[in-house]
Amino acid sequence: MGEAGKQRSLVFAVNGRRYELLDVDDPSITLLEFLRSQTPFKSVKLGCGEGGCGACIVLLSKYDPVLDQVEDSAVSSCLTLLCSVNGCSITTAEGVGNSKDGFHPIQERFAGFHASQCGFCTPGMCVSLFSALVNADKTNRPEPRPGFSKLTVSEAEKAIAGNLCRCTGYRPIADACKSFAADVDMEDLGLNSFWKNGESDEAKLSRLPSYNHSNASSKFPEFLKKHIKAGATLASQGSHWYSPASVEELQSLLQENEANDGTSMKIIVGNTGMGYYKEQESYDMYIDLKYILELSIIRKDQTGIEIGAAVTISKAIEAMKEENEGDFHLESKTVFQKIAAHMEKIASGFVRNSGSVGGNLMMAQRKHFPSDIATILLPVGTIMNIMTGRKIEKLTLEEFLGRPPLDSKTILLSIKIPCWGSRRDISSETDTKLLFDTYRAALRPLGNALPYLNAAFLAEVSFCTNSTGVRLNNCQLAFGGYGTRRPIRARKVEEFLTGKLLSVGVLYEATKLLGTIVIPEDGTSHPSYRTSLAVGYLYEFLSPLIDTLAEISDGFLNGILLKDSKIKPSCDEFGKNQLPTLLSSGKQVIQLSEEYHPVGKPITKAGAAIQASGEAIYVDDIPSPRNCLHGAFVYSTEPLARVKGIKFKPGSSTVGVTALMTVKDIPGKNVGSKSIFGEEPLYADEIAQCVGDRIAFVVAGTQKHADLAANIAVVDYDKENLEPPILSVEEAVDRCSFFELPPSLYPLQFGDFSKGMDAADHQILSAQIELGSQYYFYMETQTALAVPDEDNCIVVYSSNQVPEFTQDTIAQCLGVPGHNVRVVTRRIGGGFGGKAIKAISVATACALAAYKLQRPVRIYMNRKTDMIMAGGRHPMKITYSVGFKTNGKITALKLNILIDAGIYSDVSLAIPGMMLGALKKYDWGALSFDVKLCKTNLPSRSAMRAPGDLQGSFIAEAIIEDVASSLSIEVDSVRNVNLHTYNSLDFFYKSSAGEPMEYTLPAIWDKLATSSSFYQRTEMLKEFNRRNTWRKRGISRVPIVHEVSVRATPGKVSILHDGSIVVEVGGIELGQGLWTKVKQMTAYALSLIQCGGTEELSKKVRVIQADTLSLIQGGMTAGSTTSESSCEAVRLCCNVLVERLTSLKEKLLQQMKSIEWETLIFQAYLNSVNLSASSYYVPDSSSTHYLNYGVAVSEVEVNLLTGETTTLRTDILYDCGQSLNPAVDLGQIEGAYVQGIGFFMLEEYPTNTNGLVIANGTWTYKIPTVDTIPKQFNVEILNSGHHKNRVLSSKASGEPPLLLAVSVHCATRAAIKEARRQLLSWSGLDRDVSNSTFKLQVPATMPVVKELCGLDGVQRFLQWTMGRK
Repeated sequence: MGEAGKQRSLVFAVNGRRYELLDVDDPSITLLEFLRSQTPFKSVKLGCGEGGCGACIVLLSKYDPVLDQVEDSAVSSCLTLLCSVNGCSITTAEGVGNSKDGFHPIQERFAGFHASQCGFCTPGMCVSLFSALVNADKTNRPEPRPGFSKLTVSEAEKAIAGNLCRCTGYRPIADACKSFAADVDMEDLGLNSFWKNGESDEAKLSRLPSYNHSNASSKFPEFLKKHIKAGATLASQGSHWYSPASVEELQSLLQENEANDGTSMKIIVGNTGMGYYKEQESYDMYIDLKYILELSIIRKDQTGIEIGAAVTISKAIEAMKEENEGDFHLESKTVFQKIAAHMEKIASGFVRNSGSVGGNLMMAQRKHFPSDIATILLPVGTIMNIMTGRKIEKLTLEEFLGRPPLDSKTILLSIKIPCWGSRRDISSETDTKLLFDTYRAALRPLGNALPYLNAAFLAEVSFCTNSTGVRLNNCQLAFGGYGTRRPIRARKVEEFLTGKLLSVGVLYEATKLLGTIVIPEDGTSHPSYRTSLAVGYLYEFLSPLIDTLAEISDGFLNGILLKDSKIKPSCDEFGKNQLPTLLSSGKQVIQLSEEYHPVGKPITKAGAAIQASGEAIYVDDIPSPRNCLHGAFVYSTEPLARVKGIKFKPGSSTVGVTALMTVKDIPGKNVGSKSIFGEEPLYADEIAQCVGDRIAFVVAGTQKHADLAANIAVVDYDKENLEPPILSVEEAVDRCSFFELPPSLYPLQFGDFSKGMDAADHQILSAQIELGSQYYFYMETQTALAVPDEDNCIVVYSSNQVPEFTQDTIAQCLGVPGHNVRVVTRRIGGGFGGKAIKAISVATACALAAYKLQRPVRIYMNRKTDMIMAGGRHPMKITYSVGFKTNGKITALKLNILIDAGIYSDVSLAIPGMMLGALKKYDWGALSFDVKLCKTNLPSRSAMRAPGDLQGSFIAEAIIEDVASSLSIEVDSVRNVNLHTYNSLDFFYKSSAGEPMEYTLPAIWDKLATSSSFYQRTEMLKEFNRRNTWRKRGISRVPIVHEVSVRATPGKVSILHDGSIVVEVGGIELGQGLWTKVKQMTAYALSLIQCGGTEELSKKVRVIQADTLSLIQGGMTAGSTTSESSCEAVRLCCNVLVERLTSLKEKLLQQMKSIEWETLIFQAYLNSVNLSASSYYVPDSSSTHYLNYGVAVSEVEVNLLTGETTTLRTDILYDCGQSLNPAVDLGQIEGAYVQGIGFFMLEEYPTNTNGLVIANGTWTYKIPTVDTIPKQFNVEILNSGHHKNRVLSSKASGEPPLLLAVSVHCATRAAIKEARRQLLSWSGLDRDVSNSTFKLQVPATMPVVKELCGLDGVQRFLQWTMGRK
């Protein structure tokens, strides 16, 4: 087998350091696992383990000694197997730049553009951009301007298209990336800390951290260049890793495996399939195909392109996009480029860089993976070369896919995409053209999302010179990904169309026929929608060839070779030719204040640079103490069942398992979490109360072993003599299963509902609204580390928004005093409420295991388990009746509200008050309601950013929309007439309303209408909708009134001997900039001592981690106001210190003319002045509650053929009071808004019939990405003057802007309304007769939108067109 010359060790480099491994215990170990456990480099984060988030990105560099070139590519280290990186150089974010060797301009610009909030995703973002820069600067493009790279703006945006961020809203990240682009307009770059508005481009460039593109390449270590370029052959206990260098060696290995019957084997190229199929088992034999030359080459000749099966998708794209190929006809070039363009939407760049074309097709063949590649290669006659044993055969792709699943002995060697140009036969009487196009409908335009359907069409058409019309000579129509086991050719439609002169009638019959062929299998979601997509795409492909339709639709056939043809492109009706860039320029308008310097300055977020370099320490980055164990939860998959026992699957390996902790191991009280409303048990005691209920905690030697053991744990359930579970609010009502809402928490009702209804001209009775849940999707999942300490004590490091509650819970569970438990929280990788009550049980489980086993125990919860146990936002069902005048003024509203709280109370008792608080943003006249908190056998719901407020605000808008529709009047006028006057505001909000001058909403409402050109654009949209058949636009202006409460918060400020300052606060840094604002406040408050050197005092301030034994009564970091209350607590401390120092300063000034800060502090130490002060800020009754105001205008465009919604522009005007830090507040506004877009437009959190979450990873749960945010995003922060009861006149920004995202949903509704009006007109009804009584559900995903626009829209349009003749 040629093994004698093989390398028996694994040699590679990480950030220039040499690593050599003589053996690898487990060949299934990933590069991520190795980096995090065996190296000091922690910037690679585990966000999903599926290649779906980008948190683990590294730069993988390979050296080619023949070409003397280094190939660099970004890859997912969570999918890359360690054994596959032999001879490679790995660069992490620390290797890009760091605090010791100097930050890279990428990291400095990320910090300066305010592009990092929680920071967990930032290292991956930086490496993705670094990879793009390195590769762009290798190209032979023209030299860029000094300070820029060869990257284009479009490439810069796409560089981070596969990376997820839950905090920022992406706009500042995109700006940081675009700042390197050669073609960037500096005016398009948003708010940053480098320059001020109005400066010249030259001045701006001079202030940017300098970048020299000639030094951009990654540094490949010299010692690796001398390393033999070969794969490693490694052996470990029971497993072997082979890297054959030829097909012959591969055949020998396969024969050997066949001889050893029963040996499990895995064929490897990029291992990206593991991300989809979640393979966790180990194999006896791993065979890496990357070193087989025959499988890794690309051949081009006049007959086509042959691509080796081990060629990565990215390299295949590159080969097909190359322009300098003289061998191909223009038609063939078009086919190849179209295929390449479609392949760029598969997964994300860092997955395409390692995933192979052959691997993708083999998954489609063996496992029925919904492959785009299989579909788009089907109509172009692709040939597959496969090898079984020594036998090699050629099959068409259709034959290949149609065979039974191929066994492991069969290897795909290559694919051949033939050249099509040479097949044309042009006669003198016809102008024959080849047409090819591909299609995919997915939640994300740039990919990183599986399609609802994909399609590819190839057709040869003749444009007759002696007659009008186009004849379709032949065609190949392929469809896939729609809920079928493999892509199909629609042969009946092909046969029907072949030879026909295209007409409206022919196309109508073809679409009818197609609807009977593309039918998803049973169990597929949205089957009718997927069928309608197929019909829509066929229409889109053929309609521009039909004169009648081309005139009506302004059609443009994307990809058709139009040269010399009779069809001329007009406008891009179908939206296929996207703008070259994702985002156009946005504006960020802030107002600065010098009054409380440096408070009010848009300074860079504290720690942003070390977040970008990956040096910021999160809980899972803390090095494991000696003998550390790892835990994983065993949870219930039944909603209500008796737990009789737990065992592991027979025959399964439980290697490394140390213990299985259950309720029997609790020495104290069975409590896992607590809030002010109640407690939740740590483990199920006899009966599991809900799906996701914690049953046990597996403790093992590694996190991988713990997770594997939890997966093979089998729970023995018994349901005998138990009531059926309650899985819906309706069932809860039937069985009177509720949490009692104390009178003190029940919201107030307003006015007399009966009188209000009597005064109404119109009524809507018993209308319904249903709202689902939303998952937090913090990038860092739940995590904790517990370390036993002396004297029966324990230290717990927890990613936690409520360390105080966590300390108390752990103490009760262990049965020890509170002072025996120290909970430490430095920073959190995203929280959004999910790291509050829900994090307590995670920390408690670790603490219990550590306490019982007297060994450190940690957990980093896998994404699936996290999503199943999280609970998320509260689902609701609302029934309302409303009375209103003819002008839309509402006189009375009554609501019956059913809230699904889950099985335990958590914080659910606070939800009704918050919900009604946001709903009261309009003057309802009289407001009456009945609220029930339903107790169901589902995971307890918890607070999620703007809990209750978001739902309340949406309900208000849904009612307003309903009223406008029933009256057939403009919805904006209904909003306008129902806005509060100050008197009505004071009536509904009582003490929160403040003074009349503080009520800025009416002014904001009018100002934004002007600055966004709302009325002019409304008229322009009418003209757009009149002219466009298959695209409709809508616009909406929405206000918010958001009530917040300020809670008591502690603070402590200490001045050290050298004048540096240490600050502790109760608030936790979640990414919301709390530390940054606290630093600014400390610097301001201490500068009041008025001595030399205080101008730059903020640089001397360090805010340190929360420690429950150092600073008590920390409370909960939530509700948007913790930053300001922490600032006020710090200000009180500083006031005490300034008072203590003032008398000393005055004495010293009698001896010297001036005094510097350091001198003053030195003298204070000599004079025994107490330089540490603590405080506990308790807001007085007049400032406990206040209102926030904002308005958003959003414009969307809906593609009627697919249901895709694009947010073209959003304008936000938000009253931040006098902002403590406008840059931080701007980030909060944008990030919250985009998270809201996720709730309203994208994020589905479905369950099975037992209530178990089934959208449990990045493949199935889609948060917004850079390609789904508003194309133009304008935000203005209003400095509304002085609010004397606020902290330095500031107001909150963390949650209220989330509510403004409903404007996108409302604008989508407006566009759908236009589509439905058009649909009615095709049915012969008056266009003005609007069938407006429709409900647009949340989220308004593509299938939802398309269904409301008409699943049969194409057929109805064609029928209408035929009827007009």
